[in-house]
Amino acid sequence: MNITIITVGKLKENYLKEAVSEYSKRLSKYCKLEIIEVPDEKAPETMSQAEEESVKQKEGQAILKHIKNDTYVVALAIDGKMLSSEGFSDFINDLGIRGKSNIAFIIGGSLGLSYEVLRRADYKLSFSPMTFPHQLMRVILLEQIYRGYRIMKGEPYHR
Repeated sequence: MNITIITVGKLKENYLKEAVSEYSKRLSKYCKLEIIEVPDEKAPETMSQAEEESVKQKEGQAILKHIKNDTYVVALAIDGKMLSSEGFSDFINDLGIRGKSNIAFIIGGSLGLSYEVLRRADYKLSFSPMTFPHQLMRVILLEQIYRGYRIMKGEPYHR
């Protein structure tokens, strides 16, 4: 299975880079992983609604450029469906069974995802009703994908 994570912004903190590197290494046993970083748009502290939409739209256009037609797109969104770790493992496994071998997970920037990206998504996934920093979300997502594969294979780790 080919898994792509398309995310807005670069990782800045070394501890996050190290965690991403570790989970990427662990996942290489289970899937082909690619992480694509698109630039985040400059967003001043105070913006009008129109300015916020413009930022999300520009980031969304950059995201959509990396999505191929045959890709199953999972957008991380606060209003998405929440799954247990076992349910997430089943979700990934079911996609493979259904012949969906290219999956892209989309992590938006600090303002979230554009309407166009959410419309392109085949599934909206929420990890919590809480808001997480998008850089940290990358680590959380990778850990859950790794956990999902371990559960799928019946390997110890997930308890």
